[in-house]
Amino acid sequence: MEKTAAPLEGAPASVRAHSRGSIKVEPLTCTIGAELSGVNLGDAVLDDELFAEIKALLLQYKVLFLREQDITRAEHVAFAERFGPLEDHPVAGSDPDHPGLVRIYKDLDSAPEHYENALHTDATWRENPPMGAVLRCVESPPVGGDTIWVNMAEAHRRLPEHIKTQIQGLRARHSIEATFGAAMPQEKRHALGARFPDAEHPVVRTHPETGEQILFVNAFTTHFVNYHTPGNVRFGPDYAPGASLLLNYLISQAAVPEYQVRWRWTPNSVAIWDNRSTQHYAVQDYWPAVRKMERAGITGDRPF
Repeated sequence: MEKTAAPLEGAPASVRAHSRGSIKVEPLTCTIGAELSGVNLGDAVLDDELFAEIKALLLQYKVLFLREQDITRAEHVAFAERFGPLEDHPVAGSDPDHPGLVRIYKDLDSAPEHYENALHTDATWRENPPMGAVLRCVESPPVGGDTIWVNMAEAHRRLPEHIKTQIQGLRARHSIEATFGAAMPQEKRHALGARFPDAEHPVVRTHPETGEQILFVNAFTTHFVNYHTPGNVRFGPDYAPGASLLLNYLISQAAVPEYQVRWRWTPNSVAIWDNRSTQHYAVQDYWPAVRKMERAGITGDRPF
């Protein structure tokens, strides 16, 4: 497996050369996130060396941020497709002229809803959750509407050793029916669940490119599937509270500020994140102001 160095704590800004000049890299926290300047994502569509540099930085910092990216929707999609094929979303849909580009528009014609208000890894209810995403801000509120990302490799690394041992072989279910489908009428919810049956994933996944161990539970995770063993359960009453408390403890690790970075959006700013090793949270504090985003989600592989 390809190994990449983790960001150094307190690392200063650096400059990375590429075929079109240089990229300035400004780490935003000690554990996750860097802002890039001196680069246009439209150029990376056709420049192999530039794209390779951006991908290497993504593996290192897990989420990259850029401002003043005045790119077209076609360029947005073409850049994201350099990572791999794009995927549609069964609930949000995508732009009819640019398949795979999801419009996340919260405007005055939209009823307030709160599906974004949970720390999550995108679409872990899929057998093959997305590898990552490229999100561009079209219109931002004058204040508010930030997004938070979390380093789930760091969350796993800093777990107590006895918890690491306990969860190493555990597997869990992830559900779209119990999340996106929860507000739907029963018949429609059941149809969604039939189309996308709950997926089962390891609680600790291995990153396929860096080899890092990732704590892989989030708001889509409903329960463990192999907790009820003699090592965990003495009597029947141990099962439900023991599993529930452990799962809730693991999910709560994403709320630790030391693992997080917070980004304030401006029009034409972009975030690129590795969905395999992060969670994120769209802060919905801006209603009735308008927030319009466009996201290209990249197909991933089966977690192991």
